Amino acid sequence: MQDVTFRSVSLEREMPYRVILPKAISSGKKLPIVYLLHGGGGDFREWSNDSDVAGFAENGLILVMPEGESSYYTNSVDRPRDRFEDYIVKDLIAEVESRFPADPSQRAILGVSMGGFGAIKLALKHPDLYKFVGALSPAIDVPSRPFSIKRISQYRGHAAIFGPWGSETRRGNDPFVLAARADPDGVPFMFVTCGEKEGLLPSNQRFAALLAQRKFRFEFHPGPGGHDWNQWNARLSEVLASLSSRVTAGGSAKQVDYGH
Repeated sequence: MQDVTFRSVSLEREMPYRVILPKAISSGKKLPIVYLLHGGGGDFREWSNDSDVAGFAENGLILVMPEGESSYYTNSVDRPRDRFEDYIVKDLIAEVESRFPADPSQRAILGVSMGGFGAIKLALKHPDLYKFVGALSPAIDVPSRPFSIKRISQYRGHAAIFGPWGSETRRGNDPFVLAARADPDGVPFMFVTCGEKEGLLPSNQRFAALLAQRKFRFEFHPGPGGHDWNQWNARLSEVLASLSSRVTAGGSAKQVDYGH
């Protein structure tokens, strides 16, 4: 496990990320790479601190956990320096994959909650970048949530990112709109889960119905649990199995030790 800081051109500032690699990697071998997006209120340490995801690396995967702040991994309407979508798909990928032995053709993106929204949205907008998408309890409806006086501060925060209600910037970052417009054959496989005790379940069910109607390649798994790491950790083995069946490592030769 290593923590790295690099300068993001899109954000005009230094940004950290955490990476977990297999201890030994064959010289010249390129490995599948998995980008793990944290949820709201979390940071780039969340996945490694709160989940058992480090075990994924033992299956020959490179794991990358970027800092996403409270951005929804979106280029903010009101904050010109907060171009978080560009930072993820341009700066981060270029930085990480020039530093570590990643296979760009075997790239996956996973996220929880806010990060699950980000994973789906980024894959729908940039389908050529990813081969697999995993979303655990994605906050899939955020751009289309109506104004609520009970959640005025949350609404203001979302409006600063996505723009005013009904705007084209909201529609342009809304997974429902993106999925309705996308070519299902060109979009990576999607693995989506949601707990049956979550307020997000109805919106995730609607999204799964849209994916089914348009014949996307996907799995949707509602199941027991709430919006927390107890439920998400219980899902990781299923996510890993689905991901492993769709990405493959290539290359061979002698072992190189990346352990620290």
